[in-house]
Order: sequence, then structure tokens, then C-alpha cells
Amino acid sequence: MANSVLAPVQERGRAALERMGLPTRRQEPWRLTDLKRLECMAALPLSADASDGSLPFSADGVLRLVLNGQANPLEGVTLPPGISVLSEAELKQALGHTLDRCGCAEAWPVEFNHARSRQVLALRIRGSVPPLEVVLTGGDGLTATRVLLLLEEKASLDLLEVVLADGTNAHSHVIEVHLGQESQLRHGFLAMSSGAASLLTHCAVEQEPRSRYAFTSVVQGWSLGRLEPRVVQVDGQATTTIKGLAVTSAEQQLATHTSVSFNGPEGELDQLQKCLAADRSHNIFNGAINVPREAQRTNAAQLSRNLLLSDRARVDTKPELEIVADDVRCAHGATVSQLQEDELFYLQSRGIGAADAAALLLRGACQEIIGQLPEAAQVWSPLERVMEGLSS
Repeated sequence: MANSVLAPVQERGRAALERMGLPTRRQEPWRLTDLKRLECMAALPLSADASDGSLPFSADGVLRLVLNGQANPLEGVTLPPGISVLSEAELKQALGHTLDRCGCAEAWPVEFNHARSRQVLALRIRGSVPPLEVVLTGGDGLTATRVLLLLEEKASLDLLEVVLADGTNAHSHVIEVHLGQESQLRHGFLAMSSGAASLLTHCAVEQEPRSRYAFTSVVQGWSLGRLEPRVVQVDGQATTTIKGLAVTSAEQQLATHTSVSFNGPEGELDQLQKCLAADRSHNIFNGAINVPREAQRTNAAQLSRNLLLSDRARVDTKPELEIVADDVRCAHGATVSQLQEDELFYLQSRGIGAADAAALLLRGACQEIIGQLPEAAQVWSPLERVMEGLSS
């Protein structure tokens, strides 16, 4: 949380934004983005409201921390054994390291967060610790939050990040995670909005050998949303699992850009991204996998499955595989379809109404991803929230 560490980061971020300006459509990662909405978000003042609103009770045994960019999330909190706060010297050494390793330290959303963030939650994890829930809240205007997690060798953690927003406010979030050898992180990201707010999230993860990282995201209801998980297996021999559900309706736009790089042999990836687009909304998925020559015996699979729920909805999906190694097993696929007529007919032939049959199929499509979230997510009723957003 040290201001002396963040001050030069903030200054560098402001200088970078002034130098870069806003992204343009000439830049491939932003070619499909509604830049007018991005400009409106960038112009918002920082939120001055530190109210956390009404939160449901956390699940038993779960440590909840509330991060709103202003108040100290650790005030009045007793951390359990195995979870400790980084010292100022440790923070200065570690902050930004994983962003550099993942090649996104100078990405526009990251520099935007650097310029706006006023604090960072920086924790070290040793051994097996209780589940951790980080609730990201904010008031009117822009809220910028930042998290840094260092998992030591053989450490194990279940982490759930929750972002909820109403109104026309916006949230910028960056999380860096370093996984030591043989460590395990089950990471859930649940981001739900009423439809007018904006969200920019960067997740940078570096994995040492024999570590396991499972990332499950459920994102729904943002006027403008952008989620960018970036993972680097620094020496291979690690396992990465990425499961994502992106849901849009009305005239919302949501983009998911993932990147996984294998910098050593015998790495594994299992990735499934689902996009559901209703009304006049626009859902975007871009998934990049990089397998250089040193990443022999890599086993990577990526699947993009998309549902158009109206004639005017739009989905753009773009899997990207760059493979130089010659001893690999890499597969990818992408489908864009509507609800299957034969499945709807089957349900209706057994007395289920058309609307209920469609809702039942959608629940099944969403539950495949939602069921992978950490158990702490159940208090937030994610499936019910997604279905309400599609029916409103």
C-alpha cells in the first residue's frame, strides 16, 4: 500500500497516457472497440465515494477483503497464518515484474490503471490457506484497483474477485500473480453490472514449473467491458486452465483478449471461451497462444463457442496460434450458432413452453462455466444474475 512505491508508477502512467493518447482503430487489439465509450470512460473523474454498499454474507471460512481504491482493505482484519502483507522493499521489487514478463506493462489499460491507482493490495501466500474473496467496489466516477499476489513454492489458494457496478460509473483493475514451483491457484473472476457501467481488467500471471493455474471468468452486463488474462509459463512444465463466459445484451460491447505463452517444454493448456450475445450487443473474443521452439511437447487446446440470441447481435471470434516447436499437440476450434432447433423441439414436445425451453438451454450453456467458479461465488448467485440480465 506504500505511497512511496506507487508515486513513480503513477507519474510514469500519466506520462505514458499523454504520450500514447487514446487507442485508435488502426491498432489491431482495438480495431473493433467502441472508442467513443472508451473516451467517455477515460474522462471520468476518480470516485470520491468509498461506500461499499450492501454485500451478502461471505461463505463460511472465506476471508473477504473489500477494495475500493481508497480505504485500507486490511483495516480491522486479522490475516490467517500463511497470508502476509509484503513489506515496502518487497513491494518495490515485485510490483510490475509480472506485467513485464507477460509483455503488457505498457498496454494502454495497464498504463491507465497505473495513472489512476492510489493503492495496491500486495499479499504473500505460504502453504495452504483459507479461501480469499476480494470484492471490488466503487462509487460515482472511476474506481481504480490493483492487486499483487506472490504464491510461494507449494502454496495453494482459492481466490474469488467480484466486481459489481450500477449506474454510469467505471472500474479499472489490474492483478499480478506469481506462482512458485508446485503452487496452485484457483482464480475466479465474477463481474456483473446493470448495463451502463464500464470495466477494464488486466490479469497477468507467471507460472513456474509444476504450478497449476485455473482461471474462470463470468462477465455480464457492461456497457463497455474488456478482460485481458495473460499467462506466461516461464520454464514450461506448468498447467493452465482458462474457462470464460461473456454475456451481452441491449447495446453492450464486451471484449475478451487472452494470451498464453509457453517458454519451456511440456506445458499444458485447456481453454474454453463462451460468448452469448443478445439484442444489438457485440461480443468479441481474441485468444492468442504462443509456442516457441523451446516449448517442445506442449499440449494446448482452445475452443471458442458462441451463441447469437437475436438476428442483430454480433460475435467476433479470432483464435491465434503461433507455433514454432515441432513436437506439440495443439488444437483450436470456433463455432458461432443459435439455439438448436432440434433441442428446442425436443423440450417442447415434452410439454415445456418455448420460452422456458430456451431458458433451460441457456442455463445449461452458462452453468458449464459458472460451475467452475470457486465455491465462495455461490453467495453471489451468478447463474441467476446472468439469466436475469438476459431476460431484462
